[in-house]
Amino acid sequence: MKQAIAGVSPSEVSEVNVMEVWPSIAMFTLGRLMGRLFAIKAGIYIFRVGNFCALAGIPFALALYFFRLAPSFFGAPVHGGFYRLTNRRVIVLRNEIKFSGPAILPKFIFGAEVKSVELDRFDAIDIERLPGHHWYDAGDLVFRRDGVETFRLAAVSRPEPFRHTCLKSHGSYVGIKKALARQPVHA
Repeated sequence: MKQAIAGVSPSEVSEVNVMEVWPSIAMFTLGRLMGRLFAIKAGIYIFRVGNFCALAGIPFALALYFFRLAPSFFGAPVHGGFYRLTNRRVIVLRNEIKFSGPAILPKFIFGAEVKSVELDRFDAIDIERLPGHHWYDAGDLVFRRDGVETFRLAAVSRPEPFRHTCLKSHGSYVGIKKALARQPVHA
């Protein structure tokens, strides 16, 4: 049966985006420290220490949020990054501003590839939560092959759904690759 599935493209034909996620501000040390302060439960009802810290921390959280979104200059890997899952791999991308040309005009590059891992280069994905990640519902996704870390995505927001989607894409990619390898070649 050869029937197309809407929105699905074979990985041999083209690379198609499946999902994109942006890291939380918990990727920064200051963001994790703020998350630890915001999670303090001491107090009564809504008058908790963590709630007062969260209220006082709004300007710092906003600054980190916009810093996280800002493009990097000259390839500095500090900010402007996001993660993309395709039907072939998981990619770390970064927004960049580069200066080129005779007039030295700035050029904005949205989604310049930094690094990636093929979907068949891991067999398990673990979520590591550092202190301060829980308040943001964030975690590091650690891609492993035979127990050895092969790739890491820092401070993924809501890591569980992204992890499940990566595992499903991994299963599809590996399954199709195995099926194609077993298929006899007709000339």
